[in-house]
Amino acid sequence: MGRIRRVDALRGFAVCGIMLVNTWQWTAERRDPSPFGWVMENLVQSRFYPIFAFLFGLSFALFLRSARKRAARPRVVLLRRLAVLAVLGAAHTLVHPGGVLLPYALLGVAVLLPASLLPRWTVLLLGCGTLAASLLDSEPYVLITALFLLGLAAAPNVADGTGGAGRTWVLAAVCAAAGALTAGLTWWWNHAPPEGGVYQAAAVSGAAAYAAAFLLLARRTALFEALGRMALTNYVTGTLVIAAVLPPPAGGGSGAVVVVGLTLVTLAAQAAFSRWWLARHRYGPLEQVWRTLTWWGEPPAGQTGSRDPHSAVPDPRRPRPEDQPRDRA
Repeated sequence: MGRIRRVDALRGFAVCGIMLVNTWQWTAERRDPSPFGWVMENLVQSRFYPIFAFLFGLSFALFLRSARKRAARPRVVLLRRLAVLAVLGAAHTLVHPGGVLLPYALLGVAVLLPASLLPRWTVLLLGCGTLAASLLDSEPYVLITALFLLGLAAAPNVADGTGGAGRTWVLAAVCAAAGALTAGLTWWWNHAPPEGGVYQAAAVSGAAAYAAAFLLLARRTALFEALGRMALTNYVTGTLVIAAVLPPPAGGGSGAVVVVGLTLVTLAAQAAFSRWWLARHRYGPLEQVWRTLTWWGEPPAGQTGSRDPHSAVPDPRRPRPEDQPRDRA
């Protein structure tokens, strides 16, 4: 199965937003009163992890589809894949205690594996029901569970090479409606903070608005695709950079210049490295380890015949005919 370019690009877009939020949260106060804090809390925080969670469920379904073609017991392979992610996540929490890798792996075992046995319409109903429940509960992992299920149910609609982004007018309508809803919910949350999940609702609608706007407006997505194809590597290295450069969390705030500057420098370096690496390897460094341990063997290092020939991300280099060794008499 070839890469779905718009899924990769959207995942890369989410990685950028998550990096910015993680950098800000590392030293920010709970309710930062500065203008930058207001922007981060109301327009950026919690607007990107829903995209990432939805795509995690979607990718789970796509991997299951691929595993069915390669393994007699595909769900055993999936269980092993989640177990490897759990080990990586447990190690990652030593540096970044709020990391999502371990919870994602555990939720994958508890939610996605059983749900993959159900009909798609049942998974869709469960996802919608859990999404409604998340609006009554401020616990973010209820919302993440809902998005996992909705992503799992949505996977059959993204089987083509463009990621099933839909028509332009649909994206424009989603962006406008979700943006208006987010503005209203954010105003409500700021002026009369209620109990329950108003902030959660604003997070979901804001994520939908940002995702639709990105798919609608983005024309050159090569760097986002590269970041998205190496999302695990970039997420982990991003948090390592934050922990190494910024002082320990103290609730004092780092300031807009430091937060934005560190985020931009890190993402620029990651984008350059990701593009360079993917020109030589099919998977990122941690993605290669993850895949190797999942399949109990070394995955192919180069692209296969299922690659997307129109991908903006270069393919791993193959030896040219003139570079091949020749027998000598």
